[in-house]
Amino acid sequence: MNFSQLQERVRSELLRRISRGTLSVSLLAKQTGVGQPHLSNFLHGRRQLSLTTLDKILRAQNLEIADLLPSARGAGRALLTEQIGEVGQVPLVSQAVALAEPYMRATSVQRILEFPAETLRSMRPRCTASRRQWERFVAVQLSAADVFGMEPVLFPSAIVVLDRHYNSLAPYRGATSAQPHLYAVRNHQHLSIRYVDFLASRLILRTHKPEIPAEVIEPLGEESPNDLLIGRVALILNEP
Repeated sequence: MNFSQLQERVRSELLRRISRGTLSVSLLAKQTGVGQPHLSNFLHGRRQLSLTTLDKILRAQNLEIADLLPSARGAGRALLTEQIGEVGQVPLVSQAVALAEPYMRATSVQRILEFPAETLRSMRPRCTASRRQWERFVAVQLSAADVFGMEPVLFPSAIVVLDRHYNSLAPYRGATSAQPHLYAVRNHQHLSIRYVDFLASRLILRTHKPEIPAEVIEPLGEESPNDLLIGRVALILNEP
């Protein structure tokens, strides 16, 4: 792991703690003596930190380098999105983990799903700089409440595979595509699967049923709309 990769892992861990409500930029500034604008620019991928500042953050948050490394996963294989021969492996995790965890820990994985490796390999990424170090594909299972208004696209107990390296609102299939874009969105600390449009720095969340009113969410503080996009829905498994 080089210095740039270390910074990305620190950034991802801090964003995870902020997302869970255990940390804020103002608190981190008080702990480290580093200015909030400086920290905010780092968290949004607009600048890097010096080694001295990085060390202050690690000490303030009781982080060791080992905490930022992916946990031992059977020689680094089983819980990554791997391509082993013709099979790609995707971890099924809770929605909270998919929402906030950059790296999948062994204890977070409920089971492994297998897909043709070429299917995963053919998907095009398009993500912000801060997202590039996240593990790319994860799967989550949806409840009846999660799929309300999304039938027949999604049914209760459906499993969706999320491409967390696609948190752009640029059309995946080209600018002329009329097909709606289905994303996993961070919606008030919960994960929602919705069609998403962008309007005046806000995200417009729509269900499959036009009679259900759209929901409007907007970034908080210095977040961007892309920060609210967990990833594109890449595959859907509607289980009977």
